[in-house]
Amino acid sequence: MPSLNVQNPEMPDLQFVLFVSALCTSDLEAINLPSDLRKTIFDRCWSLIHTEAPPINSKDRVLDLRSGTELTLDACAATIRSLLLEANITTLVWDHPVSEPSMNSSPEALPLIDRLGKLYPDRPDIVDPPTHPSSGSNTTP
Repeated sequence: MPSLNVQNPEMPDLQFVLFVSALCTSDLEAINLPSDLRKTIFDRCWSLIHTEAPPINSKDRVLDLRSGTELTLDACAATIRSLLLEANITTLVWDHPVSEPSMNSSPEALPLIDRLGKLYPDRPDIVDPPTHPSSGSNTTP
């Protein structure tokens, strides 16, 4: 299951705030973040950026930090961390099944996809590569 250390997420604050707000507004059921806390986190971050009330429609509940400042970003990150700390959540853990592609392949790509399907007819058992490269593999791009 994917997880995120709240105090040391190993990502920049902008990515952290956007990622957590996306988790808060997602329809994930398998997450250790209660729905009322999800709503509170999003609403408080929203109020740091906007003067109007947070949107009610779930499709509109997206944080846009482009008009904010570094201070706004710092306040959002601190708000998220403090609310999670108050709830005794130090690590966010969620499960999200692999979803079907949301876009169809372009007609130009279909011959290549067909050829790859013939080359590798069996679906792989894993979707993501291993987290650690195998010995002797080159890790530089």
